[in-house]
Amino acid sequence: MDGDTVVVTGASRGIGAAVARLFGVEGAHVVCCARDADGLASTADDIRDSRGSVTTMRADVRDEFDVERLMETAAREGNAIDAVVANAGVYHGSPGETPLTDESYAAFDDHLRTNGRGVFTTVRESLPHLADDARILVPSGRIAREAEPGYGTYAVSKATAEALARGFAAELDQAVAIVDPGQVATDLSGSTGRDPEDIAPMFRWAATEAPAGDIDGAIVDLKTWKRATR
Repeated sequence: MDGDTVVVTGASRGIGAAVARLFGVEGAHVVCCARDADGLASTADDIRDSRGSVTTMRADVRDEFDVERLMETAAREGNAIDAVVANAGVYHGSPGETPLTDESYAAFDDHLRTNGRGVFTTVRESLPHLADDARILVPSGRIAREAEPGYGTYAVSKATAEALARGFAAELDQAVAIVDPGQVATDLSGSTGRDPEDIAPMFRWAATEAPAGDIDGAIVDLKTWKRATR
């Protein structure tokens, strides 16, 4: 990834932080955003400690003007954006304990605005600045496709994110992939699952080595990654 410019949203913790750190170690200039300024600063410190290159910006993916500035900053520093990881997300409640029947309208609105519209905003605002062979990665999970009780409008919002990824894949020359790393132990999904550091290489593979035609509009899951890299 030497010389690449990558943008990672929601980089203050979990998957976003792990991916940003790995991309930095691999030689990319990482442009990170999150709403949590302290967490974002911690991620940036880790990247700099590993002699990586990073720019941070406190930004909210619900605000298209924030994201517009983020992408403009990334393009100024790297000429073109080589990869975008639209990772920012929220979950209001505890996983498995937020049934649709009890969901608040406020939770519905923010899930869709952050996890759905946030992906739309991230991809759309990156378009003027993308390299011709750029990759766009949208993290998701099985809950977006297979209904389970207790995941409420969070699941709905992830299904929205996947639909957006497929729509952009159909319209853009650049590859757009849905990356499903399975259960990952994060603040959003709970303490059980794989360590984010263990699945960060999956995102690196999708952003660099995976054949663009194979991942475009597709779901890149653990089996896909392991088959390709074993």
